[in-house]
Amino acid sequence: MSNIYIQEPPTTGKVLMKTSVGDLDLELWTKEAPKACRNFIQLCMEGYYNNTIFHRLVKGFIVQGGDPTGTGEGGESIYGHPFKDEFHTRLRFCRRGLLAMANAGKDDNSSQFFFTFSATPELQNKHTIFGKVAGETIYNMLKLEDALVDSNERPQYPQKVVKTEVLINPFTDIIPRVSSTEESSKERKKKSDKSGVKNFKLLSFGEEAEEDEEESVVLSKKLSGKGKSAHDNSTDPKLSSLPAVESSGPPSKKKKEDRSSDWESDGEPQTEEDRARSKKESAEMKKRILDKLKEKKSQSSSSVKKLEPKYSETSEHSDDEYYLGKDHRDERKRKADEIRREIKEFKRGIHSEKKAKEEDDRKQKEQLSKKVERSKILEDYLPDQQKYKDAKAKLPKKGTDRDKFALELLNKFKTKLHSKKLESQTREGSPGEPDDDLTDDSWMMHTLHCEEKNPVLAKDASTKADDWFEIYDPRNPINKRRRGESSSSKSDNRRERSHRR
Repeated sequence: MSNIYIQEPPTTGKVLMKTSVGDLDLELWTKEAPKACRNFIQLCMEGYYNNTIFHRLVKGFIVQGGDPTGTGEGGESIYGHPFKDEFHTRLRFCRRGLLAMANAGKDDNSSQFFFTFSATPELQNKHTIFGKVAGETIYNMLKLEDALVDSNERPQYPQKVVKTEVLINPFTDIIPRVSSTEESSKERKKKSDKSGVKNFKLLSFGEEAEEDEEESVVLSKKLSGKGKSAHDNSTDPKLSSLPAVESSGPPSKKKKEDRSSDWESDGEPQTEEDRARSKKESAEMKKRILDKLKEKKSQSSSSVKKLEPKYSETSEHSDDEYYLGKDHRDERKRKADEIRREIKEFKRGIHSEKKAKEEDDRKQKEQLSKKVERSKILEDYLPDQQKYKDAKAKLPKKGTDRDKFALELLNKFKTKLHSKKLESQTREGSPGEPDDDLTDDSWMMHTLHCEEKNPVLAKDASTKADDWFEIYDPRNPINKRRRGESSSSKSDNRRERSHRR
């Protein structure tokens, strides 16, 4: 595996893809496949792949995504048209975790891509390899294979791409495009921000309307944050701004307009006694409220203990925050759990049935093989058995007839043996090669020679039989002469004598 990584060129781009099965670190070969990498990086920057699903899954082969429609027929490139394939000699479909462009034919690449689950040499020079899944995130990619698939290679519960982030971008000149939806939303926002201008000159009573508008603006500024009433208009002589009924609170305080139970001063000076009294009243009020809350809490806890555990579980769930569509979502979740449980049980049943069927097939094969072996053995045995049965049936019963029959067989064997002896004598006398094609009765022509077991007193050295053991002594003079040692020693002695003279 390390040799494969050595052969692959270094990567220069990196993208983090967050999916529903975990994060995927994608490293891109931007130098070897610049068009495909530029297209992929810009689409990631624009959020094109956000919330898209993996619409095609072939187990042990590939998982495909990148189509915003989720049908496998959509998607577009940043160039506005399909771009050409980019093949490189050092990038091959020889392992899992490779990222390549999906296409419907030659030079038909847009936005769809796929990951490989194993070596796929049949895709070589048909699809552009432009990246790989790096590090331990490849195990998250393999989780995409664990899904139920229908007959059209479409997952029943497809996984999706949540978000993409560009970590390393070698293309510094990329500028993300603005989609039509974003432009329309910006235009709407600008239109809503523009305030309308009232032209009172077009009206016959324009001057009066303009004065009323100015008064209303002044009043709205004064009374901003407070409740407005017709009595607040002090210019009207018929209306009074004083309340018709005196409030029941302290004379030096008035109730706040935010409907709270506190009292605020009306600008009049307060004495220390009033302040102490108000503090005491507020403290007593807080104490009474706390006591009531504690009583309610104790009552609720005692009632919960008396209820059944099933009701307690439902009450715990009811404490969760309710939102619009919660019941529908819980119902869908419950149905999905039931479907998953049924699928697991169905798979377990199929597995047990398959195992039982395989066990039956194995037993049947073993029985059949035993029958075949037995039949082959019986083919040779049964004819011989029948032959001897027939011969036994022809034998006479015990008595005089049986003795006569035995003597006849003995005489017959003697004559046959005598005739074979004569044939062997004639064959020995006649010249020629011996006949290799011996008949079944050829053993009668041979003479039996037994090995003599007499004790051996001495062995003849001139005749070497199979039980002869050769003894070789290198120091023996005869063996020395055979090796030529004596002649060499004599020549050396002669040379020494000649030198002495």
